[in-house]
Amino acid sequence: MRKFLYLIQFILIKLFFFILKIIGYKNGSNFGNFIGRLLGPIFRSRKLIEQNLDQSGVIDKRKYSKIVSSIYGNYGRILAEYPFLEEFRNNKLNNYIKIDGLKNLEKIKSEKRKAVFISGHFNNFELMALQIEKAGIDLCAIYRPLNNIYLNKTMERIRKKFICKNQIEKGRSGTRKIIENLNKGNSVALMIDQRVREGIKTNFFGKPASTTTIPAQLIKKYSCDLVPIYIERERKYYFKMYISEPIKISSKKSIDEITGHLNKILEKMILKNVDQWIWTHDRWKK
Repeated sequence: MRKFLYLIQFILIKLFFFILKIIGYKNGSNFGNFIGRLLGPIFRSRKLIEQNLDQSGVIDKRKYSKIVSSIYGNYGRILAEYPFLEEFRNNKLNNYIKIDGLKNLEKIKSEKRKAVFISGHFNNFELMALQIEKAGIDLCAIYRPLNNIYLNKTMERIRKKFICKNQIEKGRSGTRKIIENLNKGNSVALMIDQRVREGIKTNFFGKPASTTTIPAQLIKKYSCDLVPIYIERERKYYFKMYISEPIKISSKKSIDEITGHLNKILEKMILKNVDQWIWTHDRWKK
């Protein structure tokens, strides 16, 4: 039964993508915003979003309704923008994204430095790895496969062809591949905002939250530079991406200290635009 439902979902999304290509990027993104606000509560729990907002304490409860609606709209826009990642990759939509800090990527490339790029699921988060690789950085990107086996094949094809050709699936085998890439001199891009079973409990907005230690381990063991990256949505379908200067972390710092520092960086990113982070990651689950 589940496979049948996944198949129906896959067919509907493929049809959705077909329609989007016909109506174009701007109209498609706006259509996705409408669909996200309309159908978002069916697929993503409003209760969980509000619980997470409660846990974080970052915003007044009276603003929840507006924030939650924006979050659903952003979900819809992200999905609707997948068919246009090829055009972002091929420079046809360059006018819709501005990048602050390209010189930092150029420095990493010219000096052949290994970096751990960290971020979270903000706006169209796929554009970050896409732009890093476009800048000429030898990169591997970590991803979590979708539960829908049919749709996952489509998304993997899009990611490998237009975002980052070197995609590594999360998990133990993925960790080995990350190490292989670092030994080759490649950099790694990963999200640090999801709950992970193998992580540690570290403060996130003042409360213990399950947090991955992989970036801290890589930074400490392989002397990689830390490069935080953030992307924000401006005027519906425009983006601004911020690439920080490479940060050298002392090898004397513990895994816990580095991981806690990364959570602080993530908090600052979230606070820039509270409604532009995906609040459905159950970070504080016990």
